[in-house]
Amino acid sequence: MYPHIKRLIQRPAGRMQAELTTLRLSLKLHEGDLIFQTSQSAQSQAIQLATHSPYSHCGMLLRQGGEWQVLEAVQPVSITPMEQWIARGKNQHFVVKRLRDADQVLTPTVVRRLRDAGRRYWGKPYDLYFGWSDERLYCSELVWKVYQEVTGRQIGQLQRLREFDLSHPAVQAKLRERYGRQLPLDELVISPVRMFESPELVEIR
Repeated sequence: MYPHIKRLIQRPAGRMQAELTTLRLSLKLHEGDLIFQTSQSAQSQAIQLATHSPYSHCGMLLRQGGEWQVLEAVQPVSITPMEQWIARGKNQHFVVKRLRDADQVLTPTVVRRLRDAGRRYWGKPYDLYFGWSDERLYCSELVWKVYQEVTGRQIGQLQRLREFDLSHPAVQAKLRERYGRQLPLDELVISPVRMFESPELVEIR
């Protein structure tokens, strides 16, 4: 039996489905594509409620060792095999988007610079407090900053924390857990949904 087929058969059903999805998509993907999902993390519900969007996590696709990987801000910032990333999301649902003029902008040199810029953040801790410092990063902040640094594009509108819907009890509970009574309402934030809705991007999958 071919080794790659044997590996697929031995995987749990969910992981196997994610690997098959990655294989089917492989030829359509480009390095620098952005990928969005509904995370199943403890804070995902609060993010969805505050932003009025199901998309609570995102990353950037890179090719490494012949395999598709997702650059993402988890704990710590790292790259994750795409099939693992897909399997981790709710119902394995995800959306891939690409810069509208990627053919002109994302030249091999620029893609290499995206890769290098992302690599400089590897190992940085995850930012539970959603600050704008480069010392700690959350998912959409990482991708936004990498793209802005390399291409000059601002993918998604920056907002202040006060502009989000903070009224739901689940959101308020998470805010109290993180900040106590001192809410940084004027902190700059980029949310996954603002990137998802950016007119700079077009949907690939």
